[in-house]
Amino acid sequence: MMGWLNKIFKGSRPKVSERQHHRNGRQGEQPVGGSSHKVPERQHHRNGRQGEQTVGNEPLTSRDEWSEIEDIDHAIALSLSEDYHKRRTIIDNESQLKEDEQLAKAIQDSWNVSSPTRYGNGNLHQPIPSPYSTGFRICAGCNTEIGYGRPLNCMGAFWHPECFRCRACNQPIRDLEFSMSGGHAYHQSCYKEHHHPKCEVCQQFVMATIKIPTNAAGLIEYKSHPFWVQKYCPSHERDGTPRCCSCERLEPRDTQYAALDDGRKLCLECLDSAIMDTNECQPLYLDIQVFYEGLNMRVEQQVPLLLVERQALNVAMDGEKRGHHHMPETRGLCLSEEQTVSTILRRGGKRVMGMRTEPYKLTRRCEVTAILILYGLPRLLTGSILAHEMMHAWLRIKGFRTLSQDVEEGICQVLAHMWLDSQILSMSGSNAASTSSSSSLDGSRSPLERKLGDFFKHQIESDTSPVYGNGYRAGKQAILKYGLTNTLEHIRLTGYFPC
Repeated sequence: MMGWLNKIFKGSRPKVSERQHHRNGRQGEQPVGGSSHKVPERQHHRNGRQGEQTVGNEPLTSRDEWSEIEDIDHAIALSLSEDYHKRRTIIDNESQLKEDEQLAKAIQDSWNVSSPTRYGNGNLHQPIPSPYSTGFRICAGCNTEIGYGRPLNCMGAFWHPECFRCRACNQPIRDLEFSMSGGHAYHQSCYKEHHHPKCEVCQQFVMATIKIPTNAAGLIEYKSHPFWVQKYCPSHERDGTPRCCSCERLEPRDTQYAALDDGRKLCLECLDSAIMDTNECQPLYLDIQVFYEGLNMRVEQQVPLLLVERQALNVAMDGEKRGHHHMPETRGLCLSEEQTVSTILRRGGKRVMGMRTEPYKLTRRCEVTAILILYGLPRLLTGSILAHEMMHAWLRIKGFRTLSQDVEEGICQVLAHMWLDSQILSMSGSNAASTSSSSSLDGSRSPLERKLGDFFKHQIESDTSPVYGNGYRAGKQAILKYGLTNTLEHIRLTGYFPC
């Protein structure tokens, strides 16, 4: 390149032939090496007349002129070509850089997918570390720019690793997997502690010792009491775990239920208001008699009331030719036959221990010889059973014909439900009449006792048996439509509920 430039500069200087140089030197003219050059005037004019340019009497042809111009143009073109290639190299490098950035962005976007959900032991997700960050992402935790680094791609957003925290403990989640609930992330251990069902019997997470069974939606399946909502492992229905004979709740491992002499178990809450012997039940018996009188359904005869063990109740039921009983376990019986039964008496002051039995001879003085109730049940449950059996006694004493099971048991369940209603209303301070025995043994009502009343009502209302359940619902509907008195009169005349 420098050679071509030198040639360009040399071409711009005047050329003098050797002949002219020597001639000038002889004539005393200034040599070519001086700062100026003169052409004799006459010679100049001659050349002008001939149409040729001469320097020192040597003609310069048009071919030499064009050759020199071509050399100059070639040098310029070569210089411009080199500059073009340099600029092209820079442009190509910049273009390659842009392509690399676009490729990196495409790879990054391909990673921006929803975290995979795994079903089974909760909803598990995997945080995706992003190996590349453009510096323009906003952290979903602190709402600041993430910058360059390795952010986490979780839950449809990007996070600083230290900002992706557990909803429960507020500590960063650094595990390979995490759980989600309600749009929040949890450590697996924290999710299990707060959201997994814990068995209220063994105090362990449901089926924690084996793989937790799930349904098609990935949800854990477990047992739960329909009223108390007590969650428990399904295995406890088969492993002999005791149930309270009153409220049906399973016995927790850290709590010991009271054991009754006939093998039943009673939870401590139900034990608190349990009626344990015949003498203790007499005030409740008077209370229910007053309840019936308030309905203009006074029982004219004095019917003995006895509390008995389960075995004695089953024996009495076998000897009874008339009457119906609860299934699967009988808890009350209205007797019409003469027989001897063993009644429960308390030996000492303890609630459960020191119980004894005593034979009692039943004598037939009317259509009803006695009412037997299972001992050891809470006051409200004992009272509802007694109200039920009192209705059996009232129907027999009033001379009602032999009724079908669904009609007789149905109307008796209606009266039991009505008595429970009256007791719950009195506990809430309503205007319903309160009787002398409407307070518990310690003179107060516990919140659980009202809850028990609601449960016993629920048992009557949700009974699915054709006799007790359907009979109750038919009798309830008839009374709501026609009233109690008209319904009873229709039953006396026809043996059926009015439609």
